Amino acid sequence: MKCPFCAESDNQVLESRVVDEGLSIRRRRECESCGKRFTTYEKIKENILWVIKKDGSRESFDREKIKRGILKAIEKRPISLESIDGIVNQVEREMLRKENEEVSSRDVGRAVLKHLKKIDKIAWLRFASVYLEFADVRDFEKAIEKV
Repeated sequence: MKCPFCAESDNQVLESRVVDEGLSIRRRRECESCGKRFTTYEKIKENILWVIKKDGSRESFDREKIKRGILKAIEKRPISLESIDGIVNQVEREMLRKENEEVSSRDVGRAVLKHLKKIDKIAWLRFASVYLEFADVRDFEKAIEKV
């Protein structure tokens, strides 16, 4: 493992801990060259999961893309990054539990909405407005009535 500060590969593991409900290992490391500390995560490489988009195109499941969408929705909201990582983990697990290597973007979006609704209604509404492609104020009104 190369140090992100000086790019040397000599480092020492100071602490290891199981995280993400046993799906990852977090390691705290210290570079023996520059002395700076950094954290790494080990995760089992999952089966490739494909997302079928509305236009029929296919792309690989991207945790970071989901996280970016959620981060936009929670902007200026009192929600921790740990909560966001939790949602992304839950959505990924739900998609992997399906006995198919392909899932629709609709399924991914619905799963995100389900988990966002539990933690913050405003973030849910923001995400829904993009995901459900609200066209006008009436669409917002309908969504607000549902909440």
